[in-house]
Amino acid sequence: MTIQRTSAQDNHSAPNPNSGEKNSQHPKKGRWLWFWVGMSGIAMVSATAGALLAVSLTSTPLLKNNLTPEEASVFDSDRISGEGLRFSELTRPVNILVMGMSVLPPDVNNPPEETKGLRYLPQVNSFDGLSDVMLLIKFDPEKKKMVMLSVPRDTRTEVEGHGMKKINSANVHGGPALTAKTVSNVLGGVGIDRYVRINVLGVGKLIDALGGVTVYVPKDMKYKDESQHLFINLKAGKQHLNGDQALQLLRYRHDENGDIGRIQRQQMVLRALMEQALNPATLARMPQILNIVQSHIDTNLSVEELFALVGYGARTNRSNMQMLMLPGRFSEKGEYDASYWLPDKNRIVAMMTQHFGLDTGNKFKANQPENIRVAIQDSTGADASKLRPLIKSLQKAGYRNVYISKPWSEPLEITHIVAQQGDGNSAETIRSNLGFGEVRVESTGNLQSDISIQLGKDWLEQRSLLELPPTKP
Repeated sequence: MTIQRTSAQDNHSAPNPNSGEKNSQHPKKGRWLWFWVGMSGIAMVSATAGALLAVSLTSTPLLKNNLTPEEASVFDSDRISGEGLRFSELTRPVNILVMGMSVLPPDVNNPPEETKGLRYLPQVNSFDGLSDVMLLIKFDPEKKKMVMLSVPRDTRTEVEGHGMKKINSANVHGGPALTAKTVSNVLGGVGIDRYVRINVLGVGKLIDALGGVTVYVPKDMKYKDESQHLFINLKAGKQHLNGDQALQLLRYRHDENGDIGRIQRQQMVLRALMEQALNPATLARMPQILNIVQSHIDTNLSVEELFALVGYGARTNRSNMQMLMLPGRFSEKGEYDASYWLPDKNRIVAMMTQHFGLDTGNKFKANQPENIRVAIQDSTGADASKLRPLIKSLQKAGYRNVYISKPWSEPLEITHIVAQQGDGNSAETIRSNLGFGEVRVESTGNLQSDISIQLGKDWLEQRSLLELPPTKP
């Protein structure tokens, strides 16, 4: 270990020429003595803090719902975090099913007394209703990645013992265990280690506890539902949202893409929250944050495991956080008795093989350029005719299915090359061909595309190069 000193310290400790050799050694011994005393003090403080933390961990259990042995067997029981002083380290890949619960009085058997007699239906702090949001999150310390897969609540699937249903009803029929089993079946049998259910009332409190979130609201959003006292009133543009405002953005779904558009906005908020809040400072405040929201959370995670997951998230490079959405399509009018999201089994297998390590016996095959659907979404306000050189450049590289899509509303400095279906390798190839932009594995682009190119200001610098006529040899 190298101890650095200032020149003043060096001068102060220089031997006195009038003193003997014996006396000249005492200052050095004193410095080392105080150094080790200081180090010992730090160790003692750390040990004390660890002990206090251990006490708080054992006194604040997270478990709310008592699973039967049969229900508990749906989840992997092996440890996911270290022991002792390594309690905050994630020791293996783990899949966590996260459910966001929006519960109204009619959804529960015994509504709270304070909700009776009201002329509207307030949100209830319960976990017994429909799953408004479903995410399967893979924390992978081996690959140093996090993968988040959004499962649309209207996904049509078989709920064991109850026939073909929307997947969000599985929680009503069988709680987290049946939901986990149903999600696993849709995803080709992937294992689910733990679950977390968080009530919508807790989401706003959590965002407030994290200091709010800065996001770009893609358009003016106005909606009123007197029956629930739900009032959404947001203006377009980049802004810092508190918990209530963020909930408005998360719950809005009254546009052409319905619930799928809402999932895209959820991914935007999630990425912004992770970029702003997942850091060592947040980890240090976790006990206080947990104290604020724990009455709105139901999970079979221990607090130690929760700390390990948050700690892993804080250490993960943001470029290694990937966001996917269950591949599928909207049902057509009259196709079924209700509106559904119909899962695409073949694309699900490819996605789960590539991103969740599912062993299906099928090797993942990279898409060939001629089969890739590329959507161009301009954020710079350029005329459509100015995009033609870019389209020609992509076609020259072998991409036959290139089309112009609805402009991207947020002004971008750097072009986003969005792997809409999770195919990050193809997105990287396109970025290499273009020579600009950054790859994002998320589902915020054009729904019909495999890759969406959201053009930023860096494109304006490249455009003139593409427009130049080829030089003669």
